[in-house]
Amino acid sequence: MSASPAFVSRLVRLLLVDGDGGPVGRVQDVVLVPSGQDLRVLGFVAQFQRRHIFVNVARVSEISATGVRLRGGTVDMRSFQQRPGEKLAVRDLFDTRIGDEYLTDLAITPGPDNAFWFVTQAALGRRGPLRRRAPHVVPWTDVASHFASTPEEAQVAELRDLHPTDVVSRLQSLPLARRQQVMALLADEQVADLLEEMPDEEAVRLIETLDLDRAAHILEEMEPDDAVDLLADLDEGDRAELLTRMRPEESTPLRRLLAYDENTAGGLMTPEPVVLGHTTTVAEALAQIRMRELPAELAAQVFVTQPPTSTPTGKYLGVVGFQRLLREPPATTLEHCVNDTHEPVAPDLPLRDVAERLASYDLLAIPVCDGAGRLVGAVTVDDVLDHVLPEGWRRRTTRR
Repeated sequence: MSASPAFVSRLVRLLLVDGDGGPVGRVQDVVLVPSGQDLRVLGFVAQFQRRHIFVNVARVSEISATGVRLRGGTVDMRSFQQRPGEKLAVRDLFDTRIGDEYLTDLAITPGPDNAFWFVTQAALGRRGPLRRRAPHVVPWTDVASHFASTPEEAQVAELRDLHPTDVVSRLQSLPLARRQQVMALLADEQVADLLEEMPDEEAVRLIETLDLDRAAHILEEMEPDDAVDLLADLDEGDRAELLTRMRPEESTPLRRLLAYDENTAGGLMTPEPVVLGHTTTVAEALAQIRMRELPAELAAQVFVTQPPTSTPTGKYLGVVGFQRLLREPPATTLEHCVNDTHEPVAPDLPLRDVAERLASYDLLAIPVCDGAGRLVGAVTVDDVLDHVLPEGWRRRTTRR
């Protein structure tokens, strides 16, 4: 993305297009969150047909005068819901009075590593009797104090940029009442990250304090194998109610995973590895594993199947490592690259045998297939480590 500032007023109403240039909707607003004295861009609100949806800024590959272009992958079409601590640039901040002037626009700019965007400038203008006078632009730091957050929002802003393991440690140092206030302000995605890092008992206690609809949405944001571990620790009634409130496309894979013993390949696996059809090109495969939100252990390889490619898939054909993808011409199809020497494992294979198979072949992930030869998931090294290492091991490690 360009490093030059983009003014929000010029982004609004621009086309939002997918990676192929196809229209998705139109930008309506910019979602901001406090980050220390700064305002960080979380993403955009776009209008899709009659619905407003949220698009994370990490999904954006380019912002230009013609529109906002997305990277590859699907777009979450759920209706946008503003969460505590979030500010909408146009709806919440524009027209804020600052002295005898008014905020008329904001400029956003990518940070040094292009990973995050921040508000860097503000346009201020006076109001005349008939029309607004021409605005002038000042650094955001000149007006930031007029948008100061509450102590709880400041605490949340401080936590947003920390690793989940560090957030867990910070929260445990807070008094219980303050901890609950902060948790109420955290976005659902961040709570999901925290639950994945917490010891099982703490995660259960936390999820039980939430209302059912929010708890169900947080479970949808979690990695499926972590969500299943949490659901398995709840009593049967709560588990059934949460699964009922989740979207069917999210709950169905979890119901399948819950049918397996937790100490088997089926209980350990994620049902959402990178699965591509055999006619997919190398270029398309590299675009898939380049997505920022994809964990490294899943991005290290793609599993190749016949249609369909959602689990349970068509016939499993093999795996292609990312190093092989880098060596092949972009137009080569995956059916000419597959490595079928590593046999998949059955869902009922015990944890110890899964660990031995991963170690013997120095694999980051191993495919899991049912009796019909369909891929139903993959077990990663992280999945195994989370089950064989003692609880709380993540928090005992020192981050540098």
